[in-house]
Amino acid sequence: MANLTDQVQSADWKAEKHVPVIECSDQVKADDGLKITVTVGKEIAHPNTTEHHIRWLALFFQPEGDKFTYEIGRFECNAHGESAQGPNTGSVYSEPVFTVNAKISKSGSLQALSYCNIHGLWQSAKDIQVV
Repeated sequence: MANLTDQVQSADWKAEKHVPVIECSDQVKADDGLKITVTVGKEIAHPNTTEHHIRWLALFFQPEGDKFTYEIGRFECNAHGESAQGPNTGSVYSEPVFTVNAKISKSGSLQALSYCNIHGLWQSAKDIQVV
């Protein structure tokens, strides 16, 4: 039986269009608001067509020394140019970008996942230091 973690891919987001990019400050004061943006296609645009698109993005936090990872937010990209006239003829396309505000009281790691309907799961991580 395959393990899900064996299916998750990662790479440098500057060279791979599927990797979610986490943008936020590297440090935050305990319980201060932290604005976090997750983007797919930051450096190299990802296709956004009916046939090939990012379906969803999710953001998690793993506090140092804690056993569990906490889901901070999830964004579903549900519009990819579909319409009754056929693929890529619609008037709306979802962009794979979302921003969330979080309060973090302990240092740890932000972890993002994205799902491409053709190329599967992709991940990235960013350490956050609470000062």
